[in-house]
Amino acid sequence: MILSDADILRRLEEGDLVIEPLDDIDLQVQPASVDVRLGREFLEFRRTNIPCIHPNSEQEVDDYVSQTVVDDDEEFILHPGDFVLGTTKERVEVPPDLVAQVEGRSSLGRLAVVVHATAGFIDPGYRGQITLELSNLGTAPVTLTPGMRISQLVFTEMTSPAKRPYGAERGSKYQDQAGPQASKIQGDHEFSGHQKE
Repeated sequence: MILSDADILRRLEEGDLVIEPLDDIDLQVQPASVDVRLGREFLEFRRTNIPCIHPNSEQEVDDYVSQTVVDDDEEFILHPGDFVLGTTKERVEVPPDLVAQVEGRSSLGRLAVVVHATAGFIDPGYRGQITLELSNLGTAPVTLTPGMRISQLVFTEMTSPAKRPYGAERGSKYQDQAGPQASKIQGDHEFSGHQKE
């Protein structure tokens, strides 16, 4: 069951669902979602001379990205074909009986900007800022401004609370993240029974 605005406001007031800072409830809480804003930090993929990024390599993906921090009164230009990692301004805490989905705002979608490639699902128990996978599929650069409403979160109530919410066990690589986080896929084998060489 998708939470309505009344359900979202009730859960926020009770404190088991946390979205902070939520500065303009009347603007950000939509009929069945919450608009979240763009943060100031971006991870841009550098052009490299390597043949490819191998997910199981010892080489950290962080080695291929550079961080850009945009001042509140400045802009970030997302060029056609670019893929960058951004972050939400808001930090969220999802209770064990809810899941959240990151969805793009239609106004930005109509400018050919997408906010996630595949990571649109937020597990029950997750805490932290949300990394956005920003792409410009269009033919013209698009200006992104810190603080703009960039995406929306849709909350769905599960039939029962998760028995093992995110963060309760090993493998919760992104719990309590602050700012955009590069892929930590090279650590997957640590949690699948394989030993790191």
